[in-house]
Amino acid sequence: MELGNNNNSNQSQCYNDVAWNNNTVIQAPPAILNKKQKNSGNFKKKVIPVVCLGLIFGVTAGASFSAPAYLATRELKQTKAEIEQMQEDLAAIYSNKPSINTTTDSLSTSNVSYNADKNATITAIAQNCLPSVVSITNKGITEVRTMFGTYQQDTTSSGSGIIIGQNDSELLIVTNYHVISGSNELSVIFSYDEDSDNPSLVSAKIKGYEADKDLAVISVSLSDITEDMRSQIKIATIGNSSNLVLGQEVVAIGNALGYGQSVTTGIISALNREVTVSDDNGGTITNKLIQTDAAINPGNSGGALLNMNGELIGINSVKVSSSSVEGMGYAIPISDVQSIIEELMLKETRDVVEETAQGYLGIGGTDVTSEISKTYDMPIGIYINTIYDNSPAKAAGLAKGNIITKFDGQTVRSMSELKSLLTYYRAGETVDIIAMVQSADGYSEQTFQLTLGTKEVLGDDANSSNDTQVQPESPSGGYYNPFDFWSNFPY
Repeated sequence: MELGNNNNSNQSQCYNDVAWNNNTVIQAPPAILNKKQKNSGNFKKKVIPVVCLGLIFGVTAGASFSAPAYLATRELKQTKAEIEQMQEDLAAIYSNKPSINTTTDSLSTSNVSYNADKNATITAIAQNCLPSVVSITNKGITEVRTMFGTYQQDTTSSGSGIIIGQNDSELLIVTNYHVISGSNELSVIFSYDEDSDNPSLVSAKIKGYEADKDLAVISVSLSDITEDMRSQIKIATIGNSSNLVLGQEVVAIGNALGYGQSVTTGIISALNREVTVSDDNGGTITNKLIQTDAAINPGNSGGALLNMNGELIGINSVKVSSSSVEGMGYAIPISDVQSIIEELMLKETRDVVEETAQGYLGIGGTDVTSEISKTYDMPIGIYINTIYDNSPAKAAGLAKGNIITKFDGQTVRSMSELKSLLTYYRAGETVDIIAMVQSADGYSEQTFQLTLGTKEVLGDDANSSNDTQVQPESPSGGYYNPFDFWSNFPY
């Protein structure tokens, strides 16, 4: 534009009668004046087309420069709107007015799809969802097998849990089964309290569990929770894990390494991954899980995997630990196990019974692990190799060679699991036991109703029985006993 103005100035100097230079007036020679008058007609004919071309160029140039100017103005307006939205979100956070909807209904389900606009920031998700996650401490006893025999040792472990509902008397928390297995004492710390010098340990009880799915529900009595506690905890909002997509952003919250609640972020790396893990009894469990690169470490088990709407989409469960592996964590899809969780929430909450009053079946048994199951084509469970005289098991119709798979609706895979369960049942209670019974056509499932007895009733007969271990018949007709190197105890 400046160049155009300079050209017009030069033309003005060429065709004026008087040229200005250094404030000095110079009169043009007569010859030049006469020449100018002669050519004035030709000049007019030339000027008109030039002026028209100039007008056309001006209009075209104006249109060309006005389009970018319009686009730039629109971008500035959009940027301004985004900044204003960000300021509103920050104001909501610091004024304690969360932008994520939460619920206090028991295990409600939301089908809201993934919010690609990320209306909720990670900071807002953490602030709103941390009150739904708890730290769990498990004090128990573990049986250790060695070549010299079996002994017990005290153990303490940490994990996480998610508040998913409440009934008239209890607050209900979902976690992994391996977090609470073998427990003699469970305690919970709410997230708001864990950074205090003297956090409140709230006693918890096992409501129910499903070992094959690595799920458990524990409960905290509402009478143990003060009004101040209730005002600072929340029930998680349940999302929908069936509509997840690869690359979707997620947030993981859990009690990493037992240090307290921490927040990590990542994406959905894979869906329906078949993951096989070892259980406490030397067997394996395979489930289809969500894979994520959000950091999941020991102690995160049982914690929450959340979408960007702050909804629970998974229960953190497994981390692949290896010097050659990074960023491979797994979570149980919430939609796949929601019905199981609801069943566990309805189970009767039980207290540990004094040992003298605990119930017994009157059997000796050994574990059928997944490895033995594959090798000998047997169901996974507890193989009964001894039935004691006058025992509840014998009265119920159980026999040597039966394989117990469920006790009172709960899956049992080992004698240690059965022993742990029986600590919550009194002698005289009647329960249903599901066992696999062998026949010519293979194993079939049968239900036995059994009234539990006491160890005192069995007395010396239980420990000095002349019954010998049964040797199951193999499909080829020979006999084998894969269990004779393990000790057997009456239960």
